[in-house]
Amino acid sequence: MREPKKTRFTASTVASSSWTTTPHEDLLSPGSPGSPEGSSHTLCSRVPREMAEDQEEFASADAGASKTYPAQCSSLRKNGFMVIKDRPCKIVEMSTSKTGKHGHAKVHIVGIDIFNGKKYEDLSPSTHNVDVPNVKRQDMQLIGIQDGFLSLMTEGGDVREDIRLPEGDLGKEIQERFEKEEQLLVTVLAAMDEEAAIAVKSMPK
Repeated sequence: MREPKKTRFTASTVASSSWTTTPHEDLLSPGSPGSPEGSSHTLCSRVPREMAEDQEEFASADAGASKTYPAQCSSLRKNGFMVIKDRPCKIVEMSTSKTGKHGHAKVHIVGIDIFNGKKYEDLSPSTHNVDVPNVKRQDMQLIGIQDGFLSLMTEGGDVREDIRLPEGDLGKEIQERFEKEEQLLVTVLAAMDEEAAIAVKSMPK
């Protein structure tokens, strides 16, 4: 998955200068002191180019942080999701130890990687925050299979050709049903810059 592109709203850079201009519409908005009624002029301020570049890098870092969000360990539930050893996992087992005299209760969590099926375990204090992946599920129409990749059409009409045909039984089922000319929907799961087809079903008539 590609990082969302950040648009940088800056005016043209002054020639032979290390400064750039940035608009501040709220500083000269209609009705504010010094602004004619109904005016929509924009007041520009000069900031060092280096500062503008730092702000752009900071915005990109924020975009990457949206892959996960923090949650208190005690709020997690079975069949929910959690990041364990930097992998997005579905929680299959949870158990909580009793609170000790000088410590917090600890939560033992067993999770299955949602993409490769590997088993991971974690032990965290119940009051501590852990990372939870932002998981997106989407059904797409299967329109073709070529060179081990699926051709999928989204609800918006866009065609995706970057999702691999799954290995194992699921991949065989998709291939066989497609060759029988069935109209199919493939469920694609996305989390932490990874995507994979996880299920297939017939399109509703």
